[in-house]
Amino acid sequence: MALAFGSVTPNSNNTFYLTLTLPKSPPRNLINNHRNFFSGNKGVSYGHNLFYTDPRTRRASLATILCSASNKPSPSSSEISSTARIRTEVLSPFRSLRMFFYVAFIASASLGAFIAATQLIGALANSSRASQVPEILKGLGIDIGAVSIFAFLYFRDNKAKNAQEARLSREEFLSNLKLRVDEKKIIPVSSLRGIARLVICAGPESFITESFKRSEPFTEGLMDRGVLVVPFVTDGNSPDLEFEETEEMKQLATRRKRLWQLTPVYITEWSNWLDEQKKLAGVSSESPVYLSLRLDGRVRGSGVGYPPWNAFVAQLPPVKGMWTGLLDGFDGRV
Repeated sequence: MALAFGSVTPNSNNTFYLTLTLPKSPPRNLINNHRNFFSGNKGVSYGHNLFYTDPRTRRASLATILCSASNKPSPSSSEISSTARIRTEVLSPFRSLRMFFYVAFIASASLGAFIAATQLIGALANSSRASQVPEILKGLGIDIGAVSIFAFLYFRDNKAKNAQEARLSREEFLSNLKLRVDEKKIIPVSSLRGIARLVICAGPESFITESFKRSEPFTEGLMDRGVLVVPFVTDGNSPDLEFEETEEMKQLATRRKRLWQLTPVYITEWSNWLDEQKKLAGVSSESPVYLSLRLDGRVRGSGVGYPPWNAFVAQLPPVKGMWTGLLDGFDGRV
């Protein structure tokens, strides 16, 4: 009995998707030989996430296969986008005006200092003008002081502008990264703004599996607060995410599948963004980390190790109710 691999089809973004097709009764030895993807003599349905159920224990498990390629070059999250510059102007509308006046004052004070310096040279060369030296020195000192003060204010504002542009550019880069919802739907992160609070878990397979287990007691609370998890596996292995599908646990299993349904697409772009975040935070590239986002897509917090699921439930407001819109920017410190 043969295994049909289906077809490889490109979309409009020059991305190829591999569709796998299994026969109705797959040979046992074939499944066993592919234990990295399938486990035991179980039925398998392929999407991007592989859900398979053991008929004896009725336990559902989730495995992930990522197969994507693109011929478009990956942009760098360190490049400042035009959107980030526009957002910087909107968030700080008077900064450019202040910096313009700083430059004007620096130019005026520099011209005054140049004139005072030439007058000082003339006074020192002519003994009859020696009485003017103290007054000229006073004016020169004022001009030099003005240049120093306005130069300091200009560079401070410019440094703040560059830092804000870099932060907004990284957030813009993140908003353009792709997530797979199911085998037929891929969306950018920006599509979830105002809808979900993403928690990105990045680390090896064991870290993702343990994070999954630790989130189980807080599933209801996390879902009520609009939290969705993005598991990003850095070692190439598929995490073993098991869902209890007994009659008593069926509803909880459905919610947990939804909580963990998102999967990163275009791993290279996700890796570039994550490496940039770790570098800025001074974190080792090998360290497992989590990052939590606000409803508006901004990075709320991050840390090394497992996400504090209990803190999310305790601090984040529910996404339903009259206060939801007002609290979008006040998502706590986790």
